[in-house]
Amino acid sequence: MPFTLIIFLLAVPGFVVVGVYLERKVSAFIQDRLGPMEVGKWGLLQLFADLLKLLQKEDIVPKASDRWLFLAAPVIIFISVFAGFAVVPLAPDLAGSGAAVGVFFLLTIVSVDVMGLLMAGWGSNNKYALYGAMRAVSQIISYEIPLGLSILCVVMLSQTLDLQVISFQQGIYSADTVYLLGIRQWGIDISQVGGFLSWNIIRNPFLLLAYIVYFIASLAECNRAPFDLPEGESELVAGFHTEYSGMRWALFMLSEYGMMLLVSLLGAILFLGSWNTPFPNIGPVKLADWTSGQPGTWFGYISGAFWLLGKAMIGVLVQMWARWTLPRLRVDQLMYLGWKVLTPVGLVLFFISGVWKLLGV
Repeated sequence: MPFTLIIFLLAVPGFVVVGVYLERKVSAFIQDRLGPMEVGKWGLLQLFADLLKLLQKEDIVPKASDRWLFLAAPVIIFISVFAGFAVVPLAPDLAGSGAAVGVFFLLTIVSVDVMGLLMAGWGSNNKYALYGAMRAVSQIISYEIPLGLSILCVVMLSQTLDLQVISFQQGIYSADTVYLLGIRQWGIDISQVGGFLSWNIIRNPFLLLAYIVYFIASLAECNRAPFDLPEGESELVAGFHTEYSGMRWALFMLSEYGMMLLVSLLGAILFLGSWNTPFPNIGPVKLADWTSGQPGTWFGYISGAFWLLGKAMIGVLVQMWARWTLPRLRVDQLMYLGWKVLTPVGLVLFFISGVWKLLGV
């Protein structure tokens, strides 16, 4: 729906503004320093100063580059990442495109950014950019397998590819749907209890391991540390975007932070209850009732967006924490982790999820 498009058109650049400042402050806290402090109160205007600098920079196109590939690459990467937000449900009655194959669409369209990365490295006609692009492509393709397996575990148990239906299954608004799907646990009707007790990682404890696999693989998908080999500054200058400057370079950064938000939103939807409140309806105080608005109401929109974005921001903070805590892996360690650790674990979890569904636990 157009309203959702407008929200994300404002939310993604807004998240970049908040995310870049937040990352600088988080890294400063971890490294026992202050971070931006000079431009504005507490350095709040530092990013706007950086944007002004980028706007004034010359858009340099190397003479020996493939001009059209070079110019199109950052646009393709940004469009592929931004298109993924089309199927993200923000609230009970605010679901974007509402596609019945939302999970499939999201995984497919985001994979297109591999083409943009390869175009950026090849089109630059720079050996360091090409090395970075080849690293990025091999890394993303490798880690899409455990990422897809972890998502398939949720899809198998939910019996749907619709992100909004998966969201309803983890809350208190879908009693009829929950009864039809036979989702019960520990003798408690979770459709009436709601809260964190109805989250997928609680209903099926194996999905907690699947979420860990998903989170590690999502770091590699975003080229975030400790999987930032495509941008290894000590080896490749700046990797696939070595030759870029000005606003085209800014598009790469916008895409990276947009991807961080997107994978965190998807993880929250699939594993952490989506836009549903974490408070269960237990005891005399029905917390779930007054912390979640009814579908179709303004409070329903606001509370749903608040809980979903809040869970996603926690995921983003953990991504930042990992970047400034863990050392960068070597290429062989990266591939070992993807193919010999995460992929076998993902296959085992996929098998367990199938057995769990067949047994009707």
